[in-house]
Amino acid sequence: MNQGKVAIVTGAGGGIGREIAIALAKSGAAVVVNDIGVSLSGEGGSATPGEETKNLIEKAGGRAVVDTHSVANWDDARRIVDTAIKAFERVDIVVNNAGIVRDAIFHKMTAEEWLSVVGVHLNGSFFVSRAAAEPFRQQQSGSFIHITSTSGLIGNIGQANYSAAKLALCALSKSIALDMQRFNVRSNCIAPFAWSRMTSGIPAETPDQKARVARLKMMTPDKNAPLAVFLGSDAARGVNGQIFATRNNEIFLFNQSRPIRSVHRGEGWDPQSIADHALPALQGSFAPLDRTQDVLSWDPL
Repeated sequence: MNQGKVAIVTGAGGGIGREIAIALAKSGAAVVVNDIGVSLSGEGGSATPGEETKNLIEKAGGRAVVDTHSVANWDDARRIVDTAIKAFERVDIVVNNAGIVRDAIFHKMTAEEWLSVVGVHLNGSFFVSRAAAEPFRQQQSGSFIHITSTSGLIGNIGQANYSAAKLALCALSKSIALDMQRFNVRSNCIAPFAWSRMTSGIPAETPDQKARVARLKMMTPDKNAPLAVFLGSDAARGVNGQIFATRNNEIFLFNQSRPIRSVHRGEGWDPQSIADHALPALQGSFAPLDRTQDVLSWDPL
């Protein structure tokens, strides 16, 4: 499906990123395996995870190179794209998957916890995408695939930094889709569900929490790869600016923010008339304070 294409997959040293990289290679793409080999919270650094992914790809007959530059640095992001061009002479697919988590309840979150997570998920996705935009524009083709999360699309507790970055990533994707459609460049998002390093810290103390973790463990990272492979291919040439989610054997298409109800008052509004008339009219359509597990409350299928 992607024969002759070249893909960059960030954060491809394990979990979902590794499975997407392997699947893209199996579909015929040469792959740049980008991973700096840090811990889940962004500490340390090693080329080993990326080398392991590269070895798995090559053992299956695919082509891959390892890149250890950081997506969170503007110059390093350009070096990631340079790696693809030097090794394979082009780039066709960018999967922005790299991420870290630094969870904390909002009133205890530090500036460093905020900046580090936003720096990787949001800034990193912009930096890598921006670096790839020029070769995409010149060749008049390309596909961006951004890994978002229902923590941003729906909500979660203790993840203000991660949720904000992941929802902002959807806006970035939509902007890329609008700005670059003239060059036949597509940009879409996937919110994956999988048991991986990103979810291994979920509490499992109460019966409800234990049941939820048991359900999550059913969702292996490889379940998310087919949609990424499809979105990178020419078969998805008409898919642009969309937000999908993959959960075990389910694929969801998410809506995007639009007005759902309005009120009008010819003489205008003041605070009291808003309280007396606008609020009662609008309140029935308020969005509840849901979390992901509240909205997707059934067991994975």
